[in-house]
Amino acid sequence: MALVAAGAALFLVAAWFDLRDIMLLAAVGLAMPVASLGFLAVRAPRLAVTRAFEPHVVRAGESAAVRLRVQNRDRRAFDGAHWRDLAHPALHPPGEAVLPAIGRHETAMPSGDDTVRLEYRLRTPRRGVFDVGPLRIAVTDPFGLARLDRAAGLPRELVVTPRVTPLEPAAGVVASVDGAVHALQRRTHPNSDELIAREYRYGDPLRRVHWAATARRGELMVREEEQRGDPEVRILLDTALGGRAHHPSSAARDAGSTLDPAFELGVELAASIGVHLLENGFRVRVEPVDDPDDPAAPISADPGGYRAAGGDLVLLEDLARLEPPRRDGPAAPTRDRPRDPSRVASPSTARRDTRMPGIAVLVAPSHAAVDALVALRPVLEPAIAFAADGIAADAVERLEHADWRVVPVRRAADLPAAWGEAWRSARESVRSGGRDAT
Repeated sequence: MALVAAGAALFLVAAWFDLRDIMLLAAVGLAMPVASLGFLAVRAPRLAVTRAFEPHVVRAGESAAVRLRVQNRDRRAFDGAHWRDLAHPALHPPGEAVLPAIGRHETAMPSGDDTVRLEYRLRTPRRGVFDVGPLRIAVTDPFGLARLDRAAGLPRELVVTPRVTPLEPAAGVVASVDGAVHALQRRTHPNSDELIAREYRYGDPLRRVHWAATARRGELMVREEEQRGDPEVRILLDTALGGRAHHPSSAARDAGSTLDPAFELGVELAASIGVHLLENGFRVRVEPVDDPDDPAAPISADPGGYRAAGGDLVLLEDLARLEPPRRDGPAAPTRDRPRDPSRVASPSTARRDTRMPGIAVLVAPSHAAVDALVALRPVLEPAIAFAADGIAADAVERLEHADWRVVPVRRAADLPAAWGEAWRSARESVRSGGRDAT
């Protein structure tokens, strides 16, 4: 702009005083910006970009390698440009760098001269799902008067899962309400009592013939393993934070400048517990704490929960996509409403053999969420609640009165000790006939 203004001024002066030499300088000053824009129009990049991550899913606190394949789609060679990959500020993407020269596009017998490969690393200090890309290409004219920025390629999601704290392996057995211990080895290696006999069908191998049942029935019978479900654990995660007076601004959180440490701690606790149970052979259901005043979106798309074979990876990815409550300013006050009986199992109709272990991870539950946990207590055994610092004292008192074992956890490093102590207390309570262990 300064060169155009100077050229226009010189042109007016030369025209007024009839100075032809100055007129030539004014013409050059006006023509150079136009020539620069024309050069950039001709040199506009035509690039195809593909992006890959290694690993494709990374854990918070680690780093991921980003590999770019940039191919020139133009018939002319492309050089003299700079590149910068766009990403969320929390990932600390690298700055602008020189793009190596790329040969013209090759259609027949390609030699690879039309392609360059770039690589850099991204730090992932926090969990989440982040868009990486597109690739920003900057081209300047030979005089440095104009600059053209073009986006090449499409962004791709980088999944950063929560940190996982290893837990005590000895806590891999769960005591049920009737005092029986579900040993996982029995689930993995069926014994003779877990085999059933059925009539022979065409194509059944003869090695599976059940001779004792054949003798009793007088017809050919074969052995078949009974389909038994994995032992199940229910994890209830406080995602609504209804007991909190204020919430961080959604705009600030989107900008990456605000994190909720208590909420992140709750997600990390749920991830550590869920992965530990899945590694020990349990089927895990992770659900938000039921709050009718502030319903939360389901954590998992599969209502059947997570299973041991690959379920830990699916669980971590679902937790990586979990978002804090998106409110600006004060939280909405909770109101007393009649509860929908279909959403909570009725204590009077709950059968003893349908009880399952229940683990709650609480950050700042509302009164309605605490009511839901109290109502669920008769169908959970044992019932353990890991509570962050944000939980109110009256909520702890109500949960303990309903026979929940509330274990405070200030940071993720405290979870292994709290986990082991909670399960030892639960087993002692079962052996003592349901009374609290001393």
